[in-house]
Amino acid sequence: MNTIKNRVHEILDGYDTSNITIATLCSHTSLQIFHGAKKEGFRTLGIALREPPKFYDAFPLAKPDEFLCLDDYSDIKNKLDELVEKNTIIIPHGSFVEYVGPKDFKSLKIPTFGNRSVLEWESDRSMERIWLEKAGLSMPKEIKNPKDIKMPVIVKYHGAKGGRGFFIAKDYHEFERGVDRRRKYSIQEYIMGTRYYIHYFYSPIKNDGYRLSKGSLQILGVDRRDEANIDEMYKLGSQKELKSYGIYPSFVVTGNVPVVLRESLLPKAFAMGEKVVESSWGIMGGLKGSFCLETVVTDKLEFRVFEISARIVAGTNVFVNASPYADYIEDGLSMGRRIAKEIKYAAETGQLKEIIS
Repeated sequence: MNTIKNRVHEILDGYDTSNITIATLCSHTSLQIFHGAKKEGFRTLGIALREPPKFYDAFPLAKPDEFLCLDDYSDIKNKLDELVEKNTIIIPHGSFVEYVGPKDFKSLKIPTFGNRSVLEWESDRSMERIWLEKAGLSMPKEIKNPKDIKMPVIVKYHGAKGGRGFFIAKDYHEFERGVDRRRKYSIQEYIMGTRYYIHYFYSPIKNDGYRLSKGSLQILGVDRRDEANIDEMYKLGSQKELKSYGIYPSFVVTGNVPVVLRESLLPKAFAMGEKVVESSWGIMGGLKGSFCLETVVTDKLEFRVFEISARIVAGTNVFVNASPYADYIEDGLSMGRRIAKEIKYAAETGQLKEIIS
């Protein structure tokens, strides 16, 4: 990884930083990434399969200036020279990493926003747990042996797949009925409470606002997720009854809903983000840019963190023109625009290597 980072920084040395192109894959959070980049004066490039997606024509303020069309996402490694000629910086998101593949993504010799080393820690739930526990966050209990399931648990597969395949089990029998042993999984205690997904932005190069030992931390929004079909199953009866008909709960994310936390929870939310960032320096050289803590708040107003997404998340799409929190920072500050502003400031002050890998 250090060899790749060194090569990427060599490429950056040859960039015309007054003429950067912001690029991402045409999926997930691409609309707000392009929209935010355009607002900050960047050229934009969309990476798509075979032909430009038609739906971008419906959103002219978020349509990329040009497209790079591939026969297969893995073909991006054959287009690096073309991207470098355009002074391109890639903005990764969940679909980008999933479709290109974690291994190929980590090896791409093209300037990429954030720290790519975090991917190894984020995509493996065992490593992710080590990180979050090292940060001192409260997490659901982990069950190592499925035969020890004596309470409701949620079984999750590794990687970013939008909740696909996750399931609830109350005992070993239910676990066996639902598990796909060909895939790597983890078993967590199912926590009763309200799920909140907190959108953070950490800058290692700006020292205004909520300051850390290095740089500053922002909260730009909070969302909840609509999941099919678990969010509607209560209308049909108990899960036990439905399973007898072959109907099983699904946690596939289909949409997102904006949320505002009660104000007394904000200090706790900032403290969690701070701990995650501070611990990341010793683990993988620093978590930079966008990230999301996926939490449950109990009736005792305690946060339990069950996951981290170390990149821009789809829940930020509900705040294209800023959330209530972002409005307290700057008018019209979406996460996509915040990323663009960080790149713009870094380019102007000669600090791109601090935020690019």
